[in-house]
Amino acid sequence: MSVITLIAPRCDRGEKTADTGAVWLRVRQNDCEETMKAIRVTALTGPDDVEHLDVERPVPGPGQVLIKVAFAGVTFPEVLQTRGMYQVKHDLPFTLGSEASGIVAEVGPDSRYSVGDRVAAITGKGTFAEYLIAGDEATVKVPDSVSLAAAAGMPMNVLTADFALRVRANAQPGQSLLVHGAAGGLGSAAVQLGLAMGLEVVAVVSTEAKAKAVRELGATHVVLADGFKDATKEIYPKGVDFVFDPVGGDRFTDSTRVLAPFGRLLVLGFTAGEIPSIKVNRLLLKNISVDGVAWGGVAWGHPTYIHEQWDAILEHVAAGRVNPRIHATYPLAEASSAINELDGRSVMGKVLLEAAGE
Repeated sequence: MSVITLIAPRCDRGEKTADTGAVWLRVRQNDCEETMKAIRVTALTGPDDVEHLDVERPVPGPGQVLIKVAFAGVTFPEVLQTRGMYQVKHDLPFTLGSEASGIVAEVGPDSRYSVGDRVAAITGKGTFAEYLIAGDEATVKVPDSVSLAAAAGMPMNVLTADFALRVRANAQPGQSLLVHGAAGGLGSAAVQLGLAMGLEVVAVVSTEAKAKAVRELGATHVVLADGFKDATKEIYPKGVDFVFDPVGGDRFTDSTRVLAPFGRLLVLGFTAGEIPSIKVNRLLLKNISVDGVAWGGVAWGHPTYIHEQWDAILEHVAAGRVNPRIHATYPLAEASSAINELDGRSVMGKVLLEAAGE
């Protein structure tokens, strides 16, 4: 018996069969929205040149979901990816974006999720679009108490902060934490998560406006970047237990000077642009250490890791103790402006792109 597959121009997806006697007709009801809008990187020439284009709407495979994107979070890796400067390279052209929230629109075979689930996902690329494909291992359910806007701002920053503080540092209640870039997306996540874990948090910022923003987050102490070493020493004469540093540059040496004996400097990135170096005798003489924090290298190599982390912090998320401060929300079509604002170092909290919205 022959099998013929027809494509029917229907606005829902599914499959029906009909027995004609001699021939089985299999009719796929194809969604009328065969294309979608997405932000594409077609040349590595910076944020100004990303393009808002029509691309084919993807179909989920086994263990995957199709998410109708509500919001996508803008992260610093996107700034670097538009210039080809990020450590993870993608072949051109590609759809930009690392994280998003939304509603499950379609599920692939054997997926743990259901159509209609409220979720957030971290995929490394592809989230600056009206729809995205995410594997079950990279997707988490969003509590009803959390808005989809807030959820879009959590995956990259909050999971990185959790990996730094809970896993790499093994931070305990009552210990002290200094956070550089505390008003930015990653820094503010570290401030909130540190406070939720019972740490005393010193937030380092570059302006008085940013100082106001981190005070609203509840930071225990706030100091300006200019002169942060002396200001921190006045608060903690013996030094702090941990320094959380996504900035690098010329702050690095003074960061080692504010550490208490057995303190740890957590290196998360170099938004200042300069990769610093250190004379290792300083580590020897003070009994301090410098620890690399590469969350992605662990998460992508362990299929259950993101879910394990999400379970560990879910109580804080659901209770609102971890709740991103939204700096600005741009329409998807204005992704270039959103990325440029992040690149300008003026952001206080999280920048989002809105696709379908709440």
